[in-house]
Amino acid sequence: MRFRDKVVLVVGGNSGIGLAAARGFAAEGARLAVTGRNPATLEEAASRLGARAIACDVARVETIDACMAEVRDAFGRIDALFVNAGIGAFAPVQDVTVELWDEIQAVNCRGCFFAVQKALPLLTDGGSVVITGSIGTVLAVPGNAMYAASKAGLRAAARILAAELLPRGIRVNMVSPGPTETPLINRNIGMDPAAVAALRAEMIGNIPMRRMGEPEEVARAVLFLASGEASFINGVDLCVDGGCVEL
Repeated sequence: MRFRDKVVLVVGGNSGIGLAAARGFAAEGARLAVTGRNPATLEEAASRLGARAIACDVARVETIDACMAEVRDAFGRIDALFVNAGIGAFAPVQDVTVELWDEIQAVNCRGCFFAVQKALPLLTDGGSVVITGSIGTVLAVPGNAMYAASKAGLRAAARILAAELLPRGIRVNMVSPGPTETPLINRNIGMDPAAVAALRAEMIGNIPMRRMGEPEEVARAVLFLASGEASFINGVDLCVDGGCVEL
């Protein structure tokens, strides 16, 4: 019960890794709020978790402001923040458009940064922030330029946040999943089902463990970094990837 009576906000908590982490936080006693863009999946997740559902699209900064206002009114503070919002897209360099580039950056980098910034007045001194990154930032995967760039920018921002928030005792860490079996893989912009299946097979072939990760496996790392057990860990990027980067 590492989060008994702690207020936890999961940004992007209605599916995949975010939902798995939210389940873990709830099981360990957290007072929980989850956000998402899809009203149906958000309400279903919140109902099952006993959490507060807050509609939020981090690409629209005004909805982040509204989210934090609702958290303030409902809970008064945030003890642990997990920023997990993200979208995927694959395209060869010649097919990348300005509009698609900006769409990916708006969610994965800009939106996640401002989710942390807007939460700062509510974050308790000594609290924790965990951000979802990606091993794509260090692997040269063809077609992954937009996504990798957005997560690399977020990684750089996370390191600076970790340094700047130390005077308040707030730890900022990142968890970078490898290929993980979540709904996101089926929603990559520009990929039909056949392309998704080919991508999944290619990824499994490149994972030393020869399988996709499960959301719960990543969530366990999130909960560890968000908890007091990680009290001397700050600014790390923990890869949960079946050995892809380590080897």
